[in-house]
Amino acid sequence: MNIRLSPETELTGLAGWAVDLMDTMGAVGAGLAIAAENLFPPLPSEVILPLAGFTASRGDMNLAAAIIWTTVGSVVGALIWYAVGAAVGRDRTRSILAALPLVKMSDVDKAEAWFGKHGVKTIFFGRMIPIFRSFISIPAGVERMSLPIFLAFTALGSAIWNTVFILLGYQLGQNWDSVEQYIGILQYAVIAAVVVAVAAFVILRVRSNRRDDRERARYRARRQDPR
Repeated sequence: MNIRLSPETELTGLAGWAVDLMDTMGAVGAGLAIAAENLFPPLPSEVILPLAGFTASRGDMNLAAAIIWTTVGSVVGALIWYAVGAAVGRDRTRSILAALPLVKMSDVDKAEAWFGKHGVKTIFFGRMIPIFRSFISIPAGVERMSLPIFLAFTALGSAIWNTVFILLGYQLGQNWDSVEQYIGILQYAVIAAVVVAVAAFVILRVRSNRRDDRERARYRARRQDPR
């Protein structure tokens, strides 16, 4: 296979490595690149997937094979993160979180209860959220989610994500690289939402801690002065 790119879209670095992998191994190479992207998020799936679609549109790669192999790669990468979460384990994770400033164990308990109730939906939709899609498998491993269920919903969510971007590249042809611009906007939106959420959590928790400190100080003062 010879993936020919215009000078304007010539890729270097990690993206260039992914292109070389697809050039050498075809759809299997695309799957390996996506597996690596799951383990090392700086590898851009928004480049790999549309480029695979563009390559398929020229007849140099089978479209169905591209979707299947990239989905296999996504599941393999997710399974490795699941194993990492399982290896760390629930008790060790709770100990780590308990040592963090501003984190209360009641927060951890609520998060565990929420994941226990909504874990399947979290895994499914999480596979379609930039940035989080790589690491959403860790809490599933920590909580030892049923492996068949984890694999099924990871594969389903990944297949939808991969199919959308491969088909976009297929339809856009030489303009496949325009997908990267739009997914970049989505990534920035996700990052902004996370920053706002973390900032809100810190502000509310600091206020809560100060309020608790004042309550404790008043309680001690009343005990010292029984009048």
